[in-house]
Amino acid sequence: MSFRTIEWRDDAVIMIDQTRLPGEEIYNTYTDFKAVADAIRGMIIRGAPAIGVAAAMGIALGARNIIADTHESFFRQLENVCDVMAHTRPTAINLFWGIQRMRQVAEANRDKKLEQIREILKKEAIRIEEEDLTICRNIGKWGATLIPEGATVLTHCNAGGLATAGYGTALGVIRAAHEAGKNIRVFADETRPWLQGARLTAWELMKAGIPTTLISDNMAGFFMQRGEITCCVVGADRIAANGDTANKIGTYSVAVLAKENNIPFYVAAPVSTLDLTLSDGSKIPIEERPASEVTHIKGIAIAPEGVSVRNPSFDVTPARYISAIITENGIVKDDFRTELRRIAGA
Repeated sequence: MSFRTIEWRDDAVIMIDQTRLPGEEIYNTYTDFKAVADAIRGMIIRGAPAIGVAAAMGIALGARNIIADTHESFFRQLENVCDVMAHTRPTAINLFWGIQRMRQVAEANRDKKLEQIREILKKEAIRIEEEDLTICRNIGKWGATLIPEGATVLTHCNAGGLATAGYGTALGVIRAAHEAGKNIRVFADETRPWLQGARLTAWELMKAGIPTTLISDNMAGFFMQRGEITCCVVGADRIAANGDTANKIGTYSVAVLAKENNIPFYVAAPVSTLDLTLSDGSKIPIEERPASEVTHIKGIAIAPEGVSVRNPSFDVTPARYISAIITENGIVKDDFRTELRRIAGA
């Protein structure tokens, strides 16, 4: 990869600013956990796995800056750091998975000196980033087996290196198929209102040398009906126990269109995106974002002032529309409720 989504360097967190792409490739440096939380909230970093990594690194930063004479004071302040991270974005389960993993590591080392605990938390955050790269490559390896030679793949939003530590989930599948020598093309939905497909997915795929065609969201059905789409691959922000999947708003529409046109619809996500505590997708919290994201593009108004706006950031695709869920541990095609538990080792 010719870019790094997020990394720990010299006791600081470095992130590519995704709000500036594709026009500028800018990297921001963070030395304060509240600034990392703001970056998550402001979508400077986004994508479920990447958010999990950012939360872990933010907690490690917070731990380094805690001033405490006692373990009791340190852990009380550390819990506040975790709480700030937990209130950034509600839908992506990887955020809470990363926070909980850092909590558990801190608690398991409570008997050690505070400086040792700080160092352990830093190493754990770096380990989470490194693991994500391996996980995404394994997702890609499994998923590439589902992509036929000569396929045209439709993807929605961005589930690439920018949404992870650097390789991607849905785009990891596409990337792995390309690296295997398959002659594939990609149709990328623009993904309103944040235009992640136009700004980020197209940028990533072009950097990787993968032939890419950008379309507006409402064109997907047209190309499916004409037989120009072979399959769909998307990422996920949370997957319920029955396979219902939350992903960027508009994903549900793509899945329904794919079903109508007999096109396979695949979800690619790490096991950490599974939320087996939720029986179905109706329990998944859906983030609603500011109206200005719909009424303006880059600060320019595209709607009449004062118009009523709804802006849910995610929707839920029922499991019946999903042909397979691709994880680092394998592919689940049938009986999601049983097989997701098995593949997660639950």
